[in-house]
Amino acid sequence: MNDQAAVEKLIQNYFDALYAGNVAKFREVFHPACRLFTVSDGKVVTFDYEPYMARVAGRPSGQSRDDERKDEVVTLTVASPTTAHARVRDVYMPSHFVNELTFLKENDRWWIVAKAWHIEA
Repeated sequence: MNDQAAVEKLIQNYFDALYAGNVAKFREVFHPACRLFTVSDGKVVTFDYEPYMARVAGRPSGQSRDDERKDEVVTLTVASPTTAHARVRDVYMPSHFVNELTFLKENDRWWIVAKAWHIEA
């Protein structure tokens, strides 16, 4: 599988894990050293790996609530043999998100190493 296809598959696995609220699947796409960012009340908020996994585990999944699923890859760039970036959109009702995902390839495996998100609505 080429790098473009591998990152596309990783993004689909991310969407599936997000919708199902599946922490085990999230652990397969997020590198343990990842950082996650957003802005809340005008301030940057960050999460490390384990606090984010706890956040996902502590909320109902979109799937369990039968939420509408809206996954979209807006852009995907494989910039080098070890770096890639994607802008994706997804939904966790009632909010719609735009996410910036940064990927690194380690030992022939792609990982999400950074996520920055914004709530659109």
